[in-house]
Amino acid sequence: MVDVTEQTEETGGRRSRGEGRGAAARRASRTGGGAPPPLPYITRKIREYEVLDEEGLALIEANADLILEEIGIEFRDDEEALALWKQAGAEVRGQRVHFPKGLCRQLLKTAPSNFTWHARNPERNVHIGGKATVFAPVYGPPFVRDLDGQRRYATIEDFHNFVKLAYMAPSMHSSGGTVCEPVDIPVNKRHLDMVYSHIKYSDKPFMGSVTAPERAEDTIAMAKLVFGDDFVENNCVTLNLINANSPMVFDETMVGALKVYARHNQACVISPFILSGAMSPVTVAGTLTQILAEVLAGAAFTQLIRPGAPVLFGTFAASISMQSGAPTFGTPEPSLVSYGAAQLARRLGLPFRTGGSLCGSKVPDAQAAHESANTLNMTLLAGTNFVLHAAGWLEGGLVSSYEKFMIDQDQLGMMQKMAEGVDLSENAQALDAIREVGPGSHYLGCAHTQANFQTAFYRSALADNNSFEQWEIEGEKRVEQRANALARSWLEHYERPPLDAAIDAALLDFIAKKKDSMPDAFT
Repeated sequence: MVDVTEQTEETGGRRSRGEGRGAAARRASRTGGGAPPPLPYITRKIREYEVLDEEGLALIEANADLILEEIGIEFRDDEEALALWKQAGAEVRGQRVHFPKGLCRQLLKTAPSNFTWHARNPERNVHIGGKATVFAPVYGPPFVRDLDGQRRYATIEDFHNFVKLAYMAPSMHSSGGTVCEPVDIPVNKRHLDMVYSHIKYSDKPFMGSVTAPERAEDTIAMAKLVFGDDFVENNCVTLNLINANSPMVFDETMVGALKVYARHNQACVISPFILSGAMSPVTVAGTLTQILAEVLAGAAFTQLIRPGAPVLFGTFAASISMQSGAPTFGTPEPSLVSYGAAQLARRLGLPFRTGGSLCGSKVPDAQAAHESANTLNMTLLAGTNFVLHAAGWLEGGLVSSYEKFMIDQDQLGMMQKMAEGVDLSENAQALDAIREVGPGSHYLGCAHTQANFQTAFYRSALADNNSFEQWEIEGEKRVEQRANALARSWLEHYERPPLDAAIDAALLDFIAKKKDSMPDAFT
């Protein structure tokens, strides 16, 4: 049974060994080994924090228009994309597209400001846009830091485990995409196993493969086996990360995947991948200008492919150390970029993606906590609709960490509570409690406290708020150790959600035929 801590019944004082064991037993009874019930996606009741006034926003938009018209954006090695832009009224010089002022915004008028991202379990559907916030796990690391403390290459077993943990995490609303890169499967075939894992081991919404257009096509084919052809063509069942190759380039791979998903009415998250000082100017205003130009070009292109296809304004913003060139996280400047980008997205009427629990630390230590908290708090306050890398990110995105995942998902529960804002109901006003207690007493035993204590405050399954003596009795465990134990317990108690046997058989048959059709490739 997992040994996690809860609030003590006393504010201090030394307890006997027997009392310590009793507290541990009560905790074990409360946590029960499995994960708590799932929470719905967030509907924020707090205001967005904004860093730019009207004059600042207009300046960024005007500068982005200048970039689009004078400098242009490259769509590399894709003749169809260049032809479509030329037909739409853009000037094409080689592989560089120059956009007349207002063209991209005009095209984006057909893009939806809100849409539903469907899960195979309709109860897990989420809303993208408006006041909704959806959390998805870490995406892309080739390495894991496992439950035995080893940093190693990820395997398909790790991939399964992270999908299972994301499924069980109550504040995680999507099972994500490439939660880690399973290097024990050939590069040209692993996308099949990854998409199947999301379908098999979770019933939350999932992301598709973008590493080649044909892999995007495989994702669509597998989704149609689950949802049906017509449903996929008329509803969003996958979100798909399309990174601009900043500065100001969309390469053949990303454009190819974008075309596949947009043609099938699936959502594309157009995300410039920015390390300020390397891939954008060192200033916040300059970076925001470049991000807006890149997103306008990429997002508008989805509407050239299929008007009405869902698209998100995305950004991944970090800075670099000017001494070493390494990326840095949790610093003020990327937060200012994300706050500003969120405002620009709302002015365009597009859902917004940024943030997560980002850090550069190599282990889940104080640096990881500070940097992740700085990024995650900003993410919520910016009004982000889709949050990638919400849990598990370590070492600048090179590592998916089991322990960090568990710590982060606990923090996501706090964000869920924060987003509820201030309750002003009659019960929350608590006048009956104030009348009952009066001056000079306390609220611990009053009727209002007794009626509300179970739901009044967020209760962490990992944080230790007990006395030093009780912490000592229980083994002096650090939060990473408690996270390790909780991850092991969740995986031990995992129960796979039901999947129709005929659908499962069809998916396995599709995967087998696709794998048999090509030799293994590891590059």
